[in-house]
Amino acid sequence: MSNSKPFGPEPAQILLVEDNPGDVRLTKEAFKQGRIENDLYVVSDGNEALEFLYQRGEYADAPRPDLILLDLNLPRKDGEDVLEELKEHSELRSIPVIVLTSSNAEEDVVRSYELHANAYLTKPVDPDEFIETVRAFEKFWFTVVRLPPEDDHK
Repeated sequence: MSNSKPFGPEPAQILLVEDNPGDVRLTKEAFKQGRIENDLYVVSDGNEALEFLYQRGEYADAPRPDLILLDLNLPRKDGEDVLEELKEHSELRSIPVIVLTSSNAEEDVVRSYELHANAYLTKPVDPDEFIETVRAFEKFWFTVVRLPPEDDHK
């Protein structure tokens, strides 16, 4: 018996933390073309991301994401701060976080992994390559990797 969450009947819950409308559109397009059934939620800054994850305010009924796609360069609270706070929280730290950012600076890569990011992907500039990158990690994270079961204690 496996205790991992099945992805057949239930769609994967994905939180995209991205302030660039073009990248949001491309990510939605990539997931639409993908084969994995998913519900994609989008927030545009770090504060909104934490409100969503803590289920506060307008996000009181938000689902617990199975996966978080996190940009580093965000308004108000940047992605590193979000990642740090998320990984310090006992009920949220098991959610895989993929940093998906335009920065290819070595210090950003190192810092993201120090803060326990599960993967670091640099956004390709070409829209078709961007879509292909999103589809590749979607396939990897939802067909190859075994994700932790959702904690029911809140």
